Order: sequence, then structure tokens, then C-alpha cells
Amino acid sequence: MRKIVPVQPDGASQTVDAPAGQSLMEAATQNNARGIVGDCGGACSCATCRAYIDAPWAEQLKPADDIETGMREGALDVEPSSRLDCQIAVSDALDRIVVRAPVR
Repeated sequence: MRKIVPVQPDGASQTVDAPAGQSLMEAATQNNARGIVGDCGGACSCATCRAYIDAPWAEQLKPADDIETGMREGALDVEPSSRLDCQIAVSDALDRIVVRAPVR
């Protein structure tokens, strides 16, 4: 199992296990990580799973496709490190990735 580290806006964090191939959003929501939401179930149609990806992890991700980019543009408080967690698959390269939840 790989680990992901969701961090809340207040700085509280937890570490959760995630199998390779599962999305960051699925791993976070299945482990009740506060702040990571996935209202559309991972269909890339709501942007509720938006979060900030810490460097150096952000540089290791595949670029966002046009659909993710369009959904992200409609979200609040978008930063260059903002991504939709439903579009990021857990892999060995992302073990211990830090995912910061936005203020909601």
C-alpha cells in the first residue's frame, strides 16, 4: 500500500493507505479524510475534490487534461498547485504525497 497525506486547512493531517491505481479522492473519502469531497464520485464533473498538491509532488503528475482544466477554472481559490484529486491515480512515485484541502 502507498500512503497519501491529506492536510486540512487548519494544518491537521492524517496518513491513509491507498492501493496503486486508486484515485487520491477515492483513497481520501474511503478513509474519511476531512476536507476532501467527491460529490460526483470521480467523474470529473463537480470540482469538489479540488485540492493543492505540494511540491515536489506536483511536478511528478501528468498534466491536467482539458476536462480537468475546465472544471478547475470554475472552482474558487484556484492556485497553480490546484488539481482535482479524482484525476490523480496513486502510484509508487506518489507514495506519501501531500494533498492540502482548501477552505470550504
